[in-house]
Amino acid sequence: MSVAIADLAGLADTTVLPRARRELPVRKALMVPLALVLMVGIWELYKAVGPDKGGQINGWNLIPRAGDASMPHVHEMIRRMFRPEVARGNSRTVFAAVAAATWYSFRVALLGLGLGLLFGLLIAMVMSRFTVVRRAFTPYLIASQTVPLIALAPIVVSWSGKLTIGGFEFEKWMTTALLGAFLAFFPVAVGALRGFSSPKSSAFELMDSYAASGWQQFRKLQFPAALQYLLPSVRLAAAASVVGVVVSEISIGVASGIGRLIITYAGESDPAKVYPAVFGAAFLGLAMAALVAAIDTIATRNRPTEATS
Repeated sequence: MSVAIADLAGLADTTVLPRARRELPVRKALMVPLALVLMVGIWELYKAVGPDKGGQINGWNLIPRAGDASMPHVHEMIRRMFRPEVARGNSRTVFAAVAAATWYSFRVALLGLGLGLLFGLLIAMVMSRFTVVRRAFTPYLIASQTVPLIALAPIVVSWSGKLTIGGFEFEKWMTTALLGAFLAFFPVAVGALRGFSSPKSSAFELMDSYAASGWQQFRKLQFPAALQYLLPSVRLAAAASVVGVVVSEISIGVASGIGRLIITYAGESDPAKVYPAVFGAAFLGLAMAALVAAIDTIATRNRPTEATS
């Protein structure tokens, strides 16, 4: 009888947990429009009551300007989004230009994330395998993230048209992908290194007792143990790759990216035209986050749900 009761209790748990998992994404989806409405309300409220020319607090310029040149109305931004990009002629709309630039930057950022993921995993594998390598290269791994991206971009872009390996020629757009990978590999390397080292020594001893090879230990023990550390690191890497791509587009002048489009629109006397490009950059970050979240869901769909008391 006690065994039957325990089986019924376990069956009840399995029927409740999936329902809770289905309700949670609905709550998250509802928070997105609510947050957007709140941001629009705060924007319009400050524009209504804020000073047009800004203000000072104890001599510091801390109160932003609320004039039309600095803070156009939200409805004006939306209206400008669907007008022609150029006043004269039948040109494409601002929305079409922003969508094309965002799609271009998304593909480059995705390539940068892939390269960063590959380099980060390879570095973590080597460092987890050889203690001497980990001790020798950990300071350089940390110091690599202190190099300013704006200072590094002109050096990397100088390779375009000059670096040729076999039939491969380094082009200018590859600079943005490489700089995105430069920022993305660090969180992946740190998270993967911690995950590869997380199994207990008894687990490694058990694998040794089965005469498992190094690759079998990595595939059966280390990599599954590293997933819980690696997936949050990939989220950080996705955001870092977007930042690297947008900043490098601004620095080196890639004409097709959303970063360069922001600078181009900012140089025109049309404030409402700049913000659709900013919205495109924000959407780029959200798209990368959604992609990583989908990968997280697929990778962990078969993992058991932890019970909480």
